[in-house]
Amino acid sequence: MSALVANRPSSAPTPGTERKARRSAASRLVWLRRWVSPVLIVLAWQVLSSAGVIPEEKLASPTQIGTRAWELALDGTLGSATLTSVQRVLLGFVVGAVIGLVLAVIAGLSRIGEDAFDPPMQMLRTLPHFGLIPLFIVWMGIGEAPKIALIAMGVAFPLYLNTFAGIRSIDRKMTEAAVTMGLTRRQRLRHVVVPGALPQALVGLRQSLGIAWLSLIVAETVSADSGLGYMINHAREFLQTDVIVVGLAVYSMLGLATDALVRLIERKALAWRS
Repeated sequence: MSALVANRPSSAPTPGTERKARRSAASRLVWLRRWVSPVLIVLAWQVLSSAGVIPEEKLASPTQIGTRAWELALDGTLGSATLTSVQRVLLGFVVGAVIGLVLAVIAGLSRIGEDAFDPPMQMLRTLPHFGLIPLFIVWMGIGEAPKIALIAMGVAFPLYLNTFAGIRSIDRKMTEAAVTMGLTRRQRLRHVVVPGALPQALVGLRQSLGIAWLSLIVAETVSADSGLGYMINHAREFLQTDVIVVGLAVYSMLGLATDALVRLIERKALAWRS
């Protein structure tokens, strides 16, 4: 009888299960704590607006902003402007990312490529690319081309610098070991170069996306007839601060969403790291 009792599986939680439960509860608590200060700021903003401390003509209250956002969403203005801005960012990001990654791989894997492409990239990255807007307009007109070029230029340099640094930081011993094991150049790229450079490249990807949205804000305030920037400029002429804040809030949420997407990709792609 005592042997049967001893062999009966225990229903008590294991130490590993308890640790996972504690970590899960702690992560939820941290997530809630991070929302405390933003909520308090919005509440204080609403109280000050209701008390007349913050004049409505200077800055609309959160309730007014929420109401106007709902109205803009219902009549399709907000959705159309957001879609236009997202399309511009995606196109500019693709162009800039292709340029940055291709040049980084060539410069990172070849001394000749480094001598050919790294010096001009290092010189061009020091230029304030927002200051190139007048030249872009002269070269490309006032259509979509200068906006896409501005976003692409902002994207290319962080991605190039981080990817190039990631490739060059790969331990030489790993490359030598791969050669000793008889791996072909393609296999070395797949099993050594890509995993070694990926963490740094993803850092560059996050930076590039942030700069892409900043570049879009500037690009859409120059000779634009659609998009969130155009909506903000139009509202500025009529002192509609609620519309301005709605546009800025959408910019912010789009930036946070893309950053969260890259962080999710990072967790999946780098699951092999401790």
